[in-house]
Amino acid sequence: MSTEAKGRRPRGRPGGSAGADLLTIARDVFLAQGYPGATMDQVAARARISKQTLYREYPSKERLYAAVVRDWVDRGYDAMRPHTQALAQSTDIRAGLLRLAHVLHIGVLSEPVLRMRSLVATESTQFPDVAADYVARSWTRNTHLLADALTTLATRGLIKAGDALVAAQQFTWLVLGDPLNRLTLAARSEPADVGELAQLREEAVATFLSRYGLPAAH
Repeated sequence: MSTEAKGRRPRGRPGGSAGADLLTIARDVFLAQGYPGATMDQVAARARISKQTLYREYPSKERLYAAVVRDWVDRGYDAMRPHTQALAQSTDIRAGLLRLAHVLHIGVLSEPVLRMRSLVATESTQFPDVAADYVARSWTRNTHLLADALTTLATRGLIKAGDALVAAQQFTWLVLGDPLNRLTLAARSEPADVGELAQLREEAVATFLSRYGLPAAH
């Protein structure tokens, strides 16, 4: 065989997307078309794989949708976890809470997260199990992770938190409640500006510390 023949690439279709890349492509299709308008043909075409290959991995559109939502949730949890765990190691509690509040604003109020929340909410009647899993693996799991961090801080004698889970729920809603409701429920609502969100974080942390902080934390 000649050198030229050895260096020649085999003919055929280039390798398509698989694994996490495939789920990212499928997510883009669901977000763009909505669940009813999305098709397995569209996903396969964008992933550059055959429809048969897609069906071998995900036997139905419903299974693909559930996998997309779970993948998205788990990615978000993995991204959030180190920031929440860092709070447990804080020595300046106010600064640590402000940092976490900032991360929550950047993450939860971002357009991709809001669009996915909207998709899951829209399809929650048809797919209640997917919606319930979304809540459990995102909101609930992150709240428990924050409760663990607050428990560590209380053990270190830096805050008081008789019920750390309640404290975690209250902190989360103080930070996210108003802007999240406006962005998800008010049509054509504009995102809060940087200054408004910064002020909200300051007030949320001050309110939280007035209930759970020790004198040194103020």
